[in-house]
Amino acid sequence: MLLGTSSATTAATTTAATTGQAASDQNKLSGDLNRFLTLLVTQLQNQDPLEPLDANQFTSQLVQFASVEQQINQNANLEKLLAAQSSSGLASSIGYLGTTVEGSGKALPLQDGSAQATYTLGRSAADAVAIVRDPDGKTVYSGKIDGTAGKHVFQWDGVASDGRTVSDGTYSLEIVAKSRTGTAIPATQSWFGKVTGVGGGSGGTQLNIGDDGVLLADVLSVSEAATSRSADTQ
Repeated sequence: MLLGTSSATTAATTTAATTGQAASDQNKLSGDLNRFLTLLVTQLQNQDPLEPLDANQFTSQLVQFASVEQQINQNANLEKLLAAQSSSGLASSIGYLGTTVEGSGKALPLQDGSAQATYTLGRSAADAVAIVRDPDGKTVYSGKIDGTAGKHVFQWDGVASDGRTVSDGTYSLEIVAKSRTGTAIPATQSWFGKVTGVGGGSGGTQLNIGDDGVLLADVLSVSEAATSRSADTQ
């Protein structure tokens, strides 16, 4: 399936979360330091002149506070660098808008009443059927397909088995292929979808395919227009 919904706001949310963590740590450290200094001043004001406080002890504690503050500052700078890198990645991904990408899996994006996928059989099947299910898992279409060994293209026009036209969205495609003895023959599948937007997330740059998204790193191929090949038109 496509890898969940992505949006341009995802990157901003992630960046805000990481930056907010550094700011939160800084605020907590400042509060702890203020309490420490208040306690130290109180101890100095009430110390026994004959047995003064050990200066080395509270100096060591101040050094520890400084070390933690330095680490927090480094983390904040790293978060800014990651945010800048994420923004750069989104900018460079704008070129994918309008292109058709291919991804692996059983997803079947229906866009503008058209969906396309591929399936590959390692050996010929005596019987092969394509089953399309909606996002709720209900079967909306099923039909016989080419069961010869090799790679095939499956195309669907969004017309259900009962004749009604279903709405665009992300459906799933299951290829059920069996030998003459009834043994299941596995199929390797891929899907095609038009990129309608780009976004970012913790997993990296994502390409929007309608209401769903796929990580850029998981894209198998990119083309300027829908792939045109001889197909098993359903």
